[in-house]
Amino acid sequence: MKILHTSDWHLGRTLYGRKRYEEFEAFLNWLMEAIHQNNVDALLVAGDVFDTSTPSHRSQELYYHFLCQVAASSCRHVVVVAGNHDSPSFLDAPKALLKALDVHVVGSISKNPEDEVLVLLDAQNTPELIVCAVPYLRDRDIRVAEAGESLEDKEQKVVNGICNHYTAVIDLAEQKRTALGADIPVVVMGHLFTAGGQTIEGDGVRELYIGSLAHVTADIFPENVDYVALGHLHVPQKVHHSEMVRYSGAPLPMGFGEASQQKRIYVVEFHNRAATVQFMDIPVFQRLERIRGDQERILGRITELSTTGAQAWLEVVYEGDEVIGDLRERLDNAISASHMEILMVKNNRIINRVLGQIHDGETLDDLNENDVFERCLAAHEVPEAQRPELLGAYRETLISLNEDDPRNE
Repeated sequence: MKILHTSDWHLGRTLYGRKRYEEFEAFLNWLMEAIHQNNVDALLVAGDVFDTSTPSHRSQELYYHFLCQVAASSCRHVVVVAGNHDSPSFLDAPKALLKALDVHVVGSISKNPEDEVLVLLDAQNTPELIVCAVPYLRDRDIRVAEAGESLEDKEQKVVNGICNHYTAVIDLAEQKRTALGADIPVVVMGHLFTAGGQTIEGDGVRELYIGSLAHVTADIFPENVDYVALGHLHVPQKVHHSEMVRYSGAPLPMGFGEASQQKRIYVVEFHNRAATVQFMDIPVFQRLERIRGDQERILGRITELSTTGAQAWLEVVYEGDEVIGDLRERLDNAISASHMEILMVKNNRIINRVLGQIHDGETLDDLNENDVFERCLAAHEVPEAQRPELLGAYRETLISLNEDDPRNE
């Protein structure tokens, strides 16, 4: 039996306001072809199908059209669990209808963990795979708040809740395997952040549980589990060097921080319970490139790309010392005869020379209006005693401006 492990599609995600539906459609078409080429029996989507809890009509169209294609193929099963970006109720709404197409959706946990243990049947109605389909576990699902508890107590309750839930579901799966008397594989699906997981700057991953993530270890997956298909981290990777515990990563670069990263899916083939894992590299459907440096370095790189006919979206990070008032105009002129487009220009000189930095990699886009104003007060050495009143007046001004803005009506 073959399963295909993917996750973190983030359908509907934009990049600096640019819609990316053509990329998503190209990926789903490619994925459909990969299912055909590999004779995949079951497709596992480990969360974050959509980028927001209220996906656009176009995003929904892509999702349902793809599921219909898979249902008409030789792939017998699809299992989808919700991620932290997904709306559990939205994913769950059509689950009864989709089940008729052998598409199993688990958007939220229920009072009965057995609802997350799926026994999938082959064409002869013989059990061939058990899937522990665990969606993203929200704080309210796994922790009961108590008055007076400390932050450490809350974090430990979250960790314990995650571990206990996975343990309960996996134990039920093992009981079902024993009851069936069949030597069939058990696969666990989850959407969470395990200790040691790799993230990169700009990859769009949202922190799930502040402070406690590093304590959710891969030990929650016992050895009797035959494969663990995880979602949430966008870098394809093994967990603690285990061949059988993996993140498939996002299929498209979610931001320019992922631009140079090779995206992958995993194809897992079972012979009874023995599994072998292979990966398939996902093509680049829209090239992204981040160019950083002074004006000479930036313009030089744009020239290099132009001579190769590159059709890239660019993020330009200016780090030179010279004040260039018409920087954007110069950059637009440099790409005018090319097939490239600049989506964002970040002027790090403002941060480096005027506002200072808290940590490496911070740019003006990482700060809100209040942060910038506070940095300006510090840069101009305004006495501490005067700052609260000035900041209060500044905030009142912002509120007044926003109320008068016709775009907010």
